[in-house]
Amino acid sequence: MDLSKAVWRKASRSTSNGGECVEVASVPGTVAIRDSKDPSGPKLIMNHKDFQRLAMTLKNL
Repeated sequence: MDLSKAVWRKASRSTSNGGECVEVASVPGTVAIRDSKDPSGPKLIMNHKDFQRLAMTLKNL
């Protein structure tokens, strides 16, 4: 999947002090997730429904 034109945004819970930073990008039909400290590293790609399920699960931890 070509993510070269994806617009990445940092998750609202990420810290600005270099800690745990996650970025997400909405790509048609999917959501991409990456570590902001390693933007060229691996990405997790999932459909919107699975992303919503993941987000709800993490909010309830």
